[in-house]
Amino acid sequence: MNKSPERIRRMFGAIAHRYDLINHVLTLGVDHLWRKSTARKLLHNQTLEGDILDVCCGTGALTLAFGKRQRTICGIDFSPEMIEIAQRKAKGHPAFHFSVGDALDLPFENDRFAVVAVAFGLRNVCDPQKGLAEMVRVCKPGGTVAVLDFSMPTLPIVKHVYWFYFCTLLPKLGERFAKNQDQAYRYLPESVLQFDRPEQLAERLTQLGIVNIQTQPMTLGIVTLVWGQKIASSGCNRTSR
Repeated sequence: MNKSPERIRRMFGAIAHRYDLINHVLTLGVDHLWRKSTARKLLHNQTLEGDILDVCCGTGALTLAFGKRQRTICGIDFSPEMIEIAQRKAKGHPAFHFSVGDALDLPFENDRFAVVAVAFGLRNVCDPQKGLAEMVRVCKPGGTVAVLDFSMPTLPIVKHVYWFYFCTLLPKLGERFAKNQDQAYRYLPESVLQFDRPEQLAERLTQLGIVNIQTQPMTLGIVTLVWGQKIASSGCNRTSR
């Protein structure tokens, strides 16, 4: 599958103006709840003071889900079209800062953020391990690194229905709405099928020094949140909720 930076930037730039609407329609609005739940979970489990970073932020849906807080909330994406929309949605609120940048070379110093998260974006990066390594680098010791993305439900009936919708109907509906020459909504199921399972993501994070790793499936396992802490200890305690 072609995940060259040029293709990904062009593809998402072309659908940026309808990205939020199409996602809401194709998920029946549940995508909004996934991000709200993620922000709430990460903030509830994080007492460390510091800023928040949303990597591959797109139009800023997860960034804005963290709410207007007494800390800086940054969103970064390498699609200028996406960032332009995110900035409009933030309406100039001083808590939010959006910028164009590369997830493989984050323009931030080491140990900057208390929370570093990515939602539905890591699988679009040509080198996910390097992307995760950059997220860990800019996270404070004691801070949280998190990944939210699609996963495969385990219940047989749900799995079959989901598989049919996700791989057959969703691409057709998405392309009808988006009319994108790079076939963004055919790329979506292909990228998900080739992406890591939650347990593989947990292993990647472990290799990068993240501990206390937890996973939380949402909506019968359609998506899964994987997160853990960056600390100096070499120990690891992985749990599932």
